[in-house]
Amino acid sequence: MAKKLYTAAAHVTGGRMKGHGKTASGNLEVDIRVPPELGGEETGTNPEELFAVGYAACFDSAINTVARRMKLDPGETAVDSKVSLATGEDRSFVIVTELDVTLPELDDEEAVELVRAAHAVCPYSNATRGSMDVALTANGQAVGPA
Repeated sequence: MAKKLYTAAAHVTGGRMKGHGKTASGNLEVDIRVPPELGGEETGTNPEELFAVGYAACFDSAINTVARRMKLDPGETAVDSKVSLATGEDRSFVIVTELDVTLPELDDEEAVELVRAAHAVCPYSNATRGSMDVALTANGQAVGPA
């Protein structure tokens, strides 16, 4: 088993319809609702938005960690994420993700290599590899498989 470095804990009631979630630390407390695009009528966040923020933050950290290892200065990094709820061929629900990374201090080739390397070490990428489609771009360039 992997050595745990940190554990986050949360409690959720009500699921996606009229849910409420709170972390054990108290740093995050949210109402969870169905988005209007899926027929929801109330304001609140949803699992896809929470995943989009979490993945983008984690990926940005992975970029900076790998950049230090590669002795690169990527400048002020930014990750724009899109997380889509989609239907699978078997009528299941799946998540499809796009991560668009901006690395202003790197040329396109360096940016692509850094994003590819970050995707290989990012915990979210590793947790979802093979079970979720992830499209990556670096400075507008498509990033192939790690």
